[in-house]
Amino acid sequence: MLTHLAGAATRAVPALVAAAALAGCVTRPVETVSAPEAVEVAAVAIPPGTRVFDVDPAATRITVLVYRAGPMARLGHNHAITSGDETGVVWLGAAPASSGFEIHVPVTAFVVDDPQARAASGTEFPGEVPDDARAGTTANLLRAEVLDAARYPEIVVRSVSATGTWQQAVLQAAVRLKGVERQVEVPVVLNVASDTVEATGAFELRQTDFGITPFSVGGGAVQVADIIKIRFSIAAMARPSTNVK
Repeated sequence: MLTHLAGAATRAVPALVAAAALAGCVTRPVETVSAPEAVEVAAVAIPPGTRVFDVDPAATRITVLVYRAGPMARLGHNHAITSGDETGVVWLGAAPASSGFEIHVPVTAFVVDDPQARAASGTEFPGEVPDDARAGTTANLLRAEVLDAARYPEIVVRSVSATGTWQQAVLQAAVRLKGVERQVEVPVVLNVASDTVEATGAFELRQTDFGITPFSVGGGAVQVADIIKIRFSIAAMARPSTNVK
């Protein structure tokens, strides 16, 4: 998904996803990205009798972890990409099976290798990436060959079904990226209160499932791993009109 994501490697630091930066010595020119086309989004069909919550972007955190690969992977770096300005809706019924969600993530709001995000992602993400490398990677991430932000300005994740209990729920979610939709099973931890709901969890995606070819250089000596990991903490606030049983 976001692994070819960048397609740019800067000097000794592979920028993010594409340049898989792993090359550490390959430089690609930064390309400008035109403004995203307006996309009409269909209204979400919320079942009657459910409590409705709106996603709170200030309290929501989505982190995409991209990993180096190949025989000379040590020349590259792993990368952490964080989202921003998420929108969406969550509805809760009597149990997870009668609940659901739809979340929209604007790709132009992605932040590459924020120092705090790298520090919070674990020992596999040591140190900081230079600002110029981060900027170049971000620009390349939005190119047509990667996320194609001009045509597909957002990633949409919606519920298909849910099983289990509030304490141990398993969601079947559909991820729509770059015009391609794939389903994934996601175990989540739910924290439900009268006026808030929070869902935390993690899952993996393959870039190739969405038509993205992981970047590589040197005949594959340095490359970006096909599998990327997504960690999330989605927070939502109840709509006043739905906070009364």
